[in-house]
Amino acid sequence: MAATTIPVDPFDLVIIGGTGDLARRKILPGLFRRMCAGQMPEGARVIGASRSDMDRAGFQAFVRTALEEFAGETQCDDGAVDRFLDMLDYETLDVFADAGWKRLKKKLRADVIRAVYFSVGPSLFGEIARKLSDHKVTDEHSRIVVEKPFGHDLETAQALNAELRACFDEHQIYRIDHYLGKETVQNLMAVRFGNALFEPLWNAQHVDHVQITVGETVSVDGRGAYYDKSGAMRDMVQNHIMQLLCLTAMEPPSKYGADAVRDEKLKVIRALEPVPLTDVVRGQYSAGGDVDSYVAHSQNPKSTTESYIAMKVKVANWRWAGTPFYIRTGKRLRARMSEIAVVFKDPPHSIFEGEFNRKGNVLIIRLQPDEGITLRVTIKEPGPGGMRLTEVPLDMTFAEALGDQVAFMPDAYERLIMDVIRGDQTLFMRGDEVEAAWAWVDPIVKAWSDARDKPEPYDASGSGPEDSLMLLHRDGRRWREIKA
Repeated sequence: MAATTIPVDPFDLVIIGGTGDLARRKILPGLFRRMCAGQMPEGARVIGASRSDMDRAGFQAFVRTALEEFAGETQCDDGAVDRFLDMLDYETLDVFADAGWKRLKKKLRADVIRAVYFSVGPSLFGEIARKLSDHKVTDEHSRIVVEKPFGHDLETAQALNAELRACFDEHQIYRIDHYLGKETVQNLMAVRFGNALFEPLWNAQHVDHVQITVGETVSVDGRGAYYDKSGAMRDMVQNHIMQLLCLTAMEPPSKYGADAVRDEKLKVIRALEPVPLTDVVRGQYSAGGDVDSYVAHSQNPKSTTESYIAMKVKVANWRWAGTPFYIRTGKRLRARMSEIAVVFKDPPHSIFEGEFNRKGNVLIIRLQPDEGITLRVTIKEPGPGGMRLTEVPLDMTFAEALGDQVAFMPDAYERLIMDVIRGDQTLFMRGDEVEAAWAWVDPIVKAWSDARDKPEPYDASGSGPEDSLMLLHRDGRRWREIKA
């Protein structure tokens, strides 16, 4: 059974940086898959714009190659690629010169939705916004999409927001974080607020702690110079993990709508307590197997940038007082694994004699790989011999539960781009949300600098530094195992 799709109105989507890596790997293949799913109307047009000197035919050839490499399996007929290529146009564009902007404006229609995707580095965001406004390429109904990083700290985030708001209203700005487009992240809200089973238990009275893990097997090789200026805190915690924490901890919004959801996420960020250095573990991967060390990849032998971070975070409100959130993320770990684990408290009194290896009730929301939701519960072991208890999972792996819908489920970029066209900002970060996250992160980073804190080495293909285990052990808890 195919998933239900909702068509959108005709649109012009301009991709600035249309020949770049993000456009080639994600944006253009994603748009093609949406066309195959019936969501791209006949009047849709996609206009690539970059410094590359090519014409429309050259861009179409470029996109054809990108689709062959990155579009994957689709439910499309043989003529689908040609139909998609017919939707494409191209304009050679130097961001700093006026001529390309004037030509681009002439290509756009006045009677359709107009969106501009900034698929370039953040240093160009302000200039692009000014040029779009000055040359009237966009109007008050247009939308712009900007990629992370949204600043390097609070000061730069405020400056970036000011540049964008000088040319566009907040309701026109879509700050994209692809984690929010993942099916399982949205299912977290569905599980919490669409079922009477969980929400009454979703508080400090019943939840012992929450673990949020984003583990990666890849190194920083190829982007070490960039990564060395950010590290895991800025690259992952300030945005991706912060969003997962907010969706897990937030109060029920009044409705599923952009401002209602984002208001509640903002309240969580503002309720986060300052984190002392004793509740933070930083790590840096060593050489292992056929992979060099982080220091080698960063080409900085004196680097003190973390490729791994673990933290104990407290949310200072009535719902979560006394319930810690443990977060961790790292490169070159044993397995690729992203999940949210809500660990419930044990029953206050056990009526059963004897002991068994109890792990407690845990609700596990898996983001990758094998998206799905698992609830671990206690049952009796089959057979005679008394009341022997064991733990079993109630597993809803999407691939098994939803069948062929999963094979053609839109990825995060597909969903988010379509939300831009629809004008739905629910899964996009608001400016005050970004600034509040930086306001919480900056003092932690400054404390490292003041203390001249150095990250702890950890083995490549392991589970992180030893001190990260102690972060939970001292509270009488354990990390969930990172495993493939």
